Amino acid sequence: MPATAKMDADMHPRRKGRPRTAETAAPSLVEILNLVRTEKATTRQELERESELGRAVVADRLGTLAELRLVDESELGTATGGRAPRLVRFSANRGSILVATLDQTALGVGLADLGGHLRMEHHEAADLTQPVSTLLDRLTMLFRWILDMQPDAGELWGISISVPGVVTDAGESFFQTGTPPVLPGWESFPLVEKLVEGFDVPVWLRSSVETMTMGEFHSGAGVGHRAMLFVKIGKRIGAGLVSDGALFRGAQGAVGLIGSVPVSSGDRHGTLETMAGSEAIIRDGRIQAEKGLSPILAEHARRGAEITAVEVAQAAHMGDAAAIDILSQSGRMIGQVVATLANMLNPELIVLSGSIAQSNDILLAAAREAIYGASHPLVSRDLQIIRSQMGSSSGLVGAAIVATESLFSPAVLRDWIMAGRPQAHPQFEALRGRLEAQTAAVAAVMPPPKT
Repeated sequence: MPATAKMDADMHPRRKGRPRTAETAAPSLVEILNLVRTEKATTRQELERESELGRAVVADRLGTLAELRLVDESELGTATGGRAPRLVRFSANRGSILVATLDQTALGVGLADLGGHLRMEHHEAADLTQPVSTLLDRLTMLFRWILDMQPDAGELWGISISVPGVVTDAGESFFQTGTPPVLPGWESFPLVEKLVEGFDVPVWLRSSVETMTMGEFHSGAGVGHRAMLFVKIGKRIGAGLVSDGALFRGAQGAVGLIGSVPVSSGDRHGTLETMAGSEAIIRDGRIQAEKGLSPILAEHARRGAEITAVEVAQAAHMGDAAAIDILSQSGRMIGQVVATLANMLNPELIVLSGSIAQSNDILLAAAREAIYGASHPLVSRDLQIIRSQMGSSSGLVGAAIVATESLFSPAVLRDWIMAGRPQAHPQFEALRGRLEAQTAAVAAVMPPPKT
């Protein structure tokens, strides 16, 4: 026996029934870990029943997962006529995920465990028009600060970032292998590659609508539901769909671009974003102020203050008729488009998000009226239409869920589970090798430093 193999055998003696190859062990390890992780089975007896594996095999796989520190059996359950069973729990603190949300005017960062629960979050103003290198420097500094603040958070397993644009997905890799051109300047700057080199973990990018949808479904209003439609209302208007408990991404990851749907209001025509988004609300508010039709907004403009969508919403809340009409028209147009989706998809729940939808009842009420009015009775009978309660945290939670759902998907998990850490996945090892080779090639042609 080679020395390395003998050493491995001495460190990990084979228990009775243990498979002789990783290929044999991995499928059952994956199945059992995901049964535990999703809480479909919480005891050995339930694992035997759900997996249809024998007692000896389940015991052996649990032993392996315990060695890898992925499960824990230290807690006792409730006795039902005999000895209390040991509960099998997923060790969510085994690893951690750095998460970030990038918005046009704000930056959020946080740290989540492998169950998608935030351990810490931080939000600050930001400008996404700044150079990408400046954004990277700030992200890197905040990420390292968070890791320093959470020394007991477990080994870092990934970075997941929510971005304003669409992140297309051809299904070639379970994580980002390069920086997609989702924002201006990203096509010429290796943001993802720099993060991989700096933190030695896989990186995921998803659109803000997708991450907010996942956050709301797993930790917000969507808990307990199977089909949810999430609508984000801002400068852009987008939608996310959860069907049968899973996020629907479509062929290229470009689901939910409802802001491009043509709509009309009276003699005005345009896309939903240009007619009902936050910029349309601002534009109409300024027009009404200039015409003197909105006394509150006119006074606001007279003082030299900027009219924003929030100012229009506040004026409507104070009873300003013109501002109420602006928000009502916006809500009706959004509701008409969402009603079409509801008739097609039959969701249990529709969640409206964005600062205007979450802070103003007028837009929400107009959207509700339009959706219920245009929906088939079978669709609207049990349909709930509510506002999001999670706010800025939904994108961070959703970003964490994106990473963990990818890491623990059976097709991905089976390729790293025997090593106990996702950095051992062949795709990530290949990416790391490619980046190291590129760095070495650049260093080879660089002139030597002056002495």
